[in-house]
Amino acid sequence: MVPAGSRGAATRAVRTTGSRYAAQPLGSDVLPPESYRAEFLHHPLLLGDYAVSEQRGWCEVLFPTVQFAAFFAVVFAVSWRLMPHQRAWRRFTLAASYFFYGCADWRFVILLIGSTVANQAGATVAARARAAWVRKAAMAAAIVCDLGILAVFKYLDFFIGSVNQVLGLAGLGAPAALLHIALPAGVSFYTFQAISYVADVYSRRCPLARPMDYAIYAAIFPHLVAGPIVRPGELIPQLAQPRDPASIPAARALPLIAGGLFKKVVLADLLATRIADPVFGAPAAHSGAEVAAAIYGYAVQIYCDFSGYTDMAIGLALLVGFRFPDNFDRPYAARSLQEFWRRWHMTLSRWLRDHLYVPLGGNRRGQRRTYVNLMLTMLLGGLWHGAAWSFVIWGGIHGGGLALQRWWSGRRPVPRAAAGEWARGGRHGAALRRAACWLLTFHVVCLAWVFFRAPDPPAAFALLGRLATPGPAPLVTPGVILIAARGPVGEHRGPDERSRRVQRPPEQSWRPAGARAAAGRCSLHLRRIGLSRPDHPGTCCSEISAVSADTWSCGCSPHG
Repeated sequence: MVPAGSRGAATRAVRTTGSRYAAQPLGSDVLPPESYRAEFLHHPLLLGDYAVSEQRGWCEVLFPTVQFAAFFAVVFAVSWRLMPHQRAWRRFTLAASYFFYGCADWRFVILLIGSTVANQAGATVAARARAAWVRKAAMAAAIVCDLGILAVFKYLDFFIGSVNQVLGLAGLGAPAALLHIALPAGVSFYTFQAISYVADVYSRRCPLARPMDYAIYAAIFPHLVAGPIVRPGELIPQLAQPRDPASIPAARALPLIAGGLFKKVVLADLLATRIADPVFGAPAAHSGAEVAAAIYGYAVQIYCDFSGYTDMAIGLALLVGFRFPDNFDRPYAARSLQEFWRRWHMTLSRWLRDHLYVPLGGNRRGQRRTYVNLMLTMLLGGLWHGAAWSFVIWGGIHGGGLALQRWWSGRRPVPRAAAGEWARGGRHGAALRRAACWLLTFHVVCLAWVFFRAPDPPAAFALLGRLATPGPAPLVTPGVILIAARGPVGEHRGPDERSRRVQRPPEQSWRPAGARAAAGRCSLHLRRIGLSRPDHPGTCCSEISAVSADTWSCGCSPHG
């Protein structure tokens, strides 16, 4: 998970003597003072698994910087100049992406290259071996390698620190030393993409890519640090043919970049500096009104920060000839947690559904197992965002809410005579019900954000305990209220369903001709019964569920 600007998937930056920044992995017991933590928790790197340190020769080549503007101007010009010469274009694109990544630390490039080689080797064996057990073993070995990278670089200190705490409570021995391994930039994102590639090759959902094509897919710079999580069937086919410079969709790309930049460096930073950081940094010094405003403000801040970054990534990719899937679709307009996860970080939702929820059994093994699968999926999704117990609690809130909602929706219908005011109210009653569902969903999401943002669970509970504290609220200014109200009421509306499908590369191009014909017949039948759009022929029901809904949360997937 997740991007830029708020507490997230990466590191805690600490001001130290003799160095501008030093990186401390999440889960470390060496935490920055509160006065410094607030300064860096909305830094553009922190939701992108970034470790920031001048001791490693770090230089700022990030989206909202002059350095990146110069970098992108060169890449844009040279990329389109080399586009007719595909071999040279591929080499340049890969080299530019490695340069972008190496600006954080050149050693991170070595890790990325090693991951690329290991996954391509595993996918090659999984695609070409005749014995089923050999193919499965190759896929498993590649996935174990990917998870091992995450375990060492992201979670090792967290596990050591947790074991130390348990042993300390039990009075058993001296604690083990923490390793303080710096977290590589974007490791969570490119690791999930690597798992998706190997699993899709193994299951024949996509063919084995050429080594250079897979290396570009793994490292292409617009989405490398903070997503979106692009599936192999969405990007690799775009490398097959050169693009025409006359077809650059600048009318869509430039507004995305400008809007993302505004959301990120204006809205998100204002909310962070004026309300969220001061209150979360010292909740005991603020009244209940300021605490409530900080919670609402942080909900809008993290949306503007993350969606702003991915909007810029999608726009920049369009300018250099790539189409990425959309990642947000007005999430705070959701009237249920299921709908929220169909709108928030949609590429992560699809990944969790296909590679975690469905393999766990989905909804195929009874209601109780479905609830367990939902909870496990969200707990692991929370841990993916960051190695700290507060992220696990964040995932638990969403998992418990999804399970509760599924239980509620699965109950037998209430007779109309016993439905009370909701049924007798007619149109007004339905509107009140929709408003109540939206209000409840939004506040459950905000409650979860408290644990996502707080440095640890005790700090989150302390903040929530201040909600009933009376007192003045000088931080709650009209400007803060206006910006915070933009989140649930007037946030940027993403493209409609039709445009989203058109912008996604046609994944059916991976299939043999017979499968494409079957998909066309399926689409024709669906159109006849009103379940498919006539403007997108050839889309079968499984593709519709993958594009328009994350069915791991609502349970309507034909696969579980």
